[in-house]
Amino acid sequence: MNAKITMTRNEMQTSFKWNIEAMYPDESVWESDFLEVIKLSEKYKIYSSKLAADSRTLLEAFINKDKIWQLLEKLYVYSRMRRDEDNRLDKYQTMNDRCSSLIAKASTAMSFFIPELLTIPELKLRDFIENESGLQIYKFAIDNILREKAHILSNEEENIISQYSEITGATNDIFTMLNNADIKFGTLIDEDGDEVELTHGKFIGFMESSNRDLRKKAFEMMYAAYIKQINTIATTYNYNTKTDVIVSRIRKYPSSLNAALSGDNISLSVYENLIETVNKNLGLLYRYMDIRKKILHLDELHMYDIYVPLYKSPDKNLSYEDALQLMKDGLSVLGPEYMKRVEDGIKNRWIDVYENQGKTSGAYSFGSYDSMPYILLNYNNKFKDVFTLTHEMGHSIHSKFTREEQPFIYGGHSIFTAEVASTVNESLLMKHLLASETNIEAKKYILTLYIEEFRSTLFRQTMFAEFEMLTHKAVENGESLTADWLCREYKKLVGKYFGPDVILDKEIEYEWSRIPHFYNSFYVYKYATGFSAATAISEKIISDGISGRDEYIEFLKSGESDYPIEILKIAGTDMSSPEPIESAMKAFESLIDQLERLI
Repeated sequence: MNAKITMTRNEMQTSFKWNIEAMYPDESVWESDFLEVIKLSEKYKIYSSKLAADSRTLLEAFINKDKIWQLLEKLYVYSRMRRDEDNRLDKYQTMNDRCSSLIAKASTAMSFFIPELLTIPELKLRDFIENESGLQIYKFAIDNILREKAHILSNEEENIISQYSEITGATNDIFTMLNNADIKFGTLIDEDGDEVELTHGKFIGFMESSNRDLRKKAFEMMYAAYIKQINTIATTYNYNTKTDVIVSRIRKYPSSLNAALSGDNISLSVYENLIETVNKNLGLLYRYMDIRKKILHLDELHMYDIYVPLYKSPDKNLSYEDALQLMKDGLSVLGPEYMKRVEDGIKNRWIDVYENQGKTSGAYSFGSYDSMPYILLNYNNKFKDVFTLTHEMGHSIHSKFTREEQPFIYGGHSIFTAEVASTVNESLLMKHLLASETNIEAKKYILTLYIEEFRSTLFRQTMFAEFEMLTHKAVENGESLTADWLCREYKKLVGKYFGPDVILDKEIEYEWSRIPHFYNSFYVYKYATGFSAATAISEKIISDGISGRDEYIEFLKSGESDYPIEILKIAGTDMSSPEPIESAMKAFESLIDQLERLI
C-alpha cells in the first residue's frame, strides 16, 4: 500500500509556480521599501492642519497618501503571498506580521486626513477642485468622503482606531493559522487502497467520491477535527463579530450590516432582497434535492451526498494544460482584447497551480497595483477545477484592465463588482460546454455541474449571508455567540434551505466553524448577487455579440471610479432591483426542467 503524500514546495516545478520573484527579485529591496514607508509616513504629518491652506497642498497630500498606500500594498501582497506558499515558514509569517504593524502605523500617521478634509467647507472644496486640475482625479473620492461624513470621527478618535486596527484584525489571523497551519485531519484509505492525507484541498474530492462509505468517513473525519477545537473557534468568531458591532456603533451606523454596506453605497434593501427572493424560491432547491436522491437511488439523502456528481465526469483526470485550453475556448466570445491578457497571464506565470504542504487552501486572485494579478490554485486534475481556474482568471483580468485604465486611487474594485467579473467567466464557459457537447451522458454531467453552481453560489452563499445577519443581530442584542448557539442556529438554517427530505447529520451543525469568509463579515452575499448579475450579463454578451462584449469590457475597465451599482449599469444590470435574482431563479428552474427531460 503506497501513501499519497502532498508534495513540498521545493518539489513543485517552477513552471507551475507563480512568478512572485518579479515583485522583489532581491528581498533586500523589500526591506528598503519597508523603511521608505516608515520614512514617508512620518513625513506625512507635515500636512496635518494644512489641508485647507490651498488647493496645491491638498493635491500634494492626496498624491503622497496614494504613494504610501501603493508601496505599502506591494509590501503586504508580497509577504502575504509568500506566507501563503507555506504557512509553516516563520520567515514570511514574520514579514507579514511586520507589514500588518506597518499598516497600522501608516494608518495612524495619515488618520488626520479625512477628519481634517471634512472640516473644509464644501464650497471651498468645490472651488479647490475647479481651480486645481490635478484634483479632478480625486473628485469622486472627495464626494465619497463627504457622503460618509456622519460616520467619520474626530482626528483624535480616528487616530485611536487606527492604532487599534492591528488588534481588531487579530481574529482573522488566529483563525487563518489554526485552519491552515495547525489543524490536522488525519489519513484515510481511498478507492485505490492507498493511504491518503485528508486536507482542505482533497476534502471536496472525497465528497465527490462514488464510494459512499468513503464520503461518510471523510465527512466525519473533517468535522471531528473542528469539533475538537469548537470552543476556541466559537470564541474567535464571537470576538470577530463583537469587533464589527463595536466599530459600527463607534461610527454611528444603525447596525454592523449597514456599516458593511455603506462603503460601497449599497442599500440595505439589496441584502434583504437577496435573502427574501432566495427564501421564496427554496422550493426549487427542494425539488433538485429530490431529483438528486432519485438519480443516486438512495432511500435517504445525507449531507455527505450533496456534492457527489450525479453523472461521471467527461474527463476523470483533466490535465492542467487541458484545463487551460477549455478555459480559452469558453472565453473566446470575449474577443481578442480580453484573450490577449489571458494568454499573457499563462505565459508570464501569474498562476500558482498545485497544492503543496503548508500552502493556503482554496483559490484566490491577488496582487498589488504594480504587480501581476496573481492566482493561487490548488489544482487537483478534476473537471470542476477548470471552473475554479476560469473564475480566478476573471478576477485577474478584471484587475489587469482596471490597473491599465485607472489611477491608483480607483485601481481596485469592490467585491460586489469583482464577483461579477469572475462569475461571468464561469457562466460563459458553462454555456460553451452545454452548446458544444453532443454526448448525452456528458451533457447530463455538465448540466448538473451548472445546477450545482446555482446551489453552491446562489443558495449556499445566501444561507451564509443569512447566518451572518443572525449572528451580528444576536451580538447587537447583547447575546454571546457560544458554540452551542452557533451550532443550533446554523443547523436550523441548513434545515430550512435544504428541506425536510435531507437528513441533517450531526456534523453539519459545525460547518460554520470552517468557513474562512465569516472573518470578513458580510462578504459572501456578494457571491450570490454577483452570480445573479453574471447570469444576466453572460446572456447579454452572447445575445448582443460585439456590443454586449464591449459594454462588459468597459465595465471591467471602470475599477472603483463610481459606486458598484452604477458601474454594473454599464454592463446592463441594475442590482438595486430584485429582478436579476428573480431572473437567476428562472434560469435555475429552466436547468432543472432540462435535466428532468434528459433523465
